[in-house]
Amino acid sequence: MKFPWGGKRARGNGDGGGRIVQGALQKVAHRPASISAFSSILAIVSGLLVGFVIMLIVNPGDAVPGFLTILFGWLSEGSRSVGDMLYFGVPIVLTGLSVAFAFRTGLFNIGATGQLTMGAFTAVYIGVNWGFLGAFHWIVAVLGGMIAGAVWGSIAGLLKAFRNVHEVVSSIMLNYIAMYMNTMLIVQLIYNRQYARARSPLPSAHIPTWFLRDIFPGSSVNIGIFIAIGLTILLHIILNRTVFGYELKSVGFNRDAAKYAGMNAKRNIVLSMTISGALAGIAGAIMFLVAGRHLEPVNQLMQEGFTGIAIALLGLSAPIGVFMAGIFYGALEQGGYYLQLYDFMPEIIDIIIAVIIYFSAFSLFIQTYVAGYLRRKLGAEVELQQGTEIK
Repeated sequence: MKFPWGGKRARGNGDGGGRIVQGALQKVAHRPASISAFSSILAIVSGLLVGFVIMLIVNPGDAVPGFLTILFGWLSEGSRSVGDMLYFGVPIVLTGLSVAFAFRTGLFNIGATGQLTMGAFTAVYIGVNWGFLGAFHWIVAVLGGMIAGAVWGSIAGLLKAFRNVHEVVSSIMLNYIAMYMNTMLIVQLIYNRQYARARSPLPSAHIPTWFLRDIFPGSSVNIGIFIAIGLTILLHIILNRTVFGYELKSVGFNRDAAKYAGMNAKRNIVLSMTISGALAGIAGAIMFLVAGRHLEPVNQLMQEGFTGIAIALLGLSAPIGVFMAGIFYGALEQGGYYLQLYDFMPEIIDIIIAVIIYFSAFSLFIQTYVAGYLRRKLGAEVELQQGTEIK
């Protein structure tokens, strides 16, 4: 008897191994999380392979060492490069959590970019002007960014809840409004005419590094990594262990059924988008409350918000999965920095991420096809086996 992976089943008492494998595949086929994990891994591998093929075409001689640099460049300078990997990964983790939280509650927050932008401006404004706060300066600046992102996210939530305006449409429009408002507010309130950019936050507003400067000397890592870890754990608990999280997911799954069960659907929609926006706002604050990073009055959308969509897909919209996907992105970014040593442009990383995004978009198809294939084949095996036993 043939299995889906080929070969024949042993007969008689020697069939224990085949039954073990069959049982394992049955579990996989009926666990959506397993199929989803497979689709995410496939998307990552596909993106890396496409990047490698492009490198072979552009510079065959250095393609292999260059590709290895992409994968392991974050280890090239020891603790320093590891610290920078975490630094690059934190904002992406937070925007990924922002998008993923909305996904899990049945909403598509494509407006993380606008929420991040408003959070960044508010945090920098507080960082520039509120030096009287002393040791609490950076904390208030981060909270200000969080509140600004939450307010911006709540606008799309209110439009969805009370006017039934699709959140994709409203959040896209809000992205551009935030972009133009950011440019105007920078020029009006915190403009540095000498350098044609926003003024730098005061040192008291910088995200502290604490003991991380000793563990990762020379890197840019700060306690933003602990904020990201804490929020990941908090969201995991909220979504999977609380009544509040259950209500949010229920409204997203079936709004009418949730209303019939006595849940306040409108309130939960607004809360979902507000929390999602708050996470993106924190990401914006952490990105710019550091030395050497400046807001610029240019009419250009920040790409970190859109990258968060890919990270949410790769992480299966699960907080822990999103965290791992975001750190993976940070590793790729760090590898791309060293890629220039082999005469490759770091934009190769953007191509890899873009391919991963496209393959992630097909993840639902992959999940459905693979799960259906395994269930059909294993179901046929069980029926044939039962018929043989009856005979």
